[in-house]
Amino acid sequence: MAAKPSLVAKISQQIPVLVERSKPKLRTFVRYARVELTPPNPTEIPQIIGSFTSLVRSARTGGWRQLTVREAWLNTLVTVEVLCWFFVGECIGRRHLIGYDV
Repeated sequence: MAAKPSLVAKISQQIPVLVERSKPKLRTFVRYARVELTPPNPTEIPQIIGSFTSLVRSARTGGWRQLTVREAWLNTLVTVEVLCWFFVGECIGRRHLIGYDV
């Protein structure tokens, strides 16, 4: 039982150090989150529509064949990430891994 108080003392000494070390990273995260995680403004809607129409046009005309390997790989990774978040959201929404609780 003598080991527990020393462990608790060590952990309580490390908490302020960890908080100080994490502050710069937290500030950086908050700065990027304010920019990247905001919903689009009404002034950005035409730009979104324009990029979507160019995506559809590229798919119809075969412009996707002109991508570099790096661009194609990045597009594949983004697609996989979106699909994974979709399936994770589905699992969270139904509160089960398989099927819905009826």
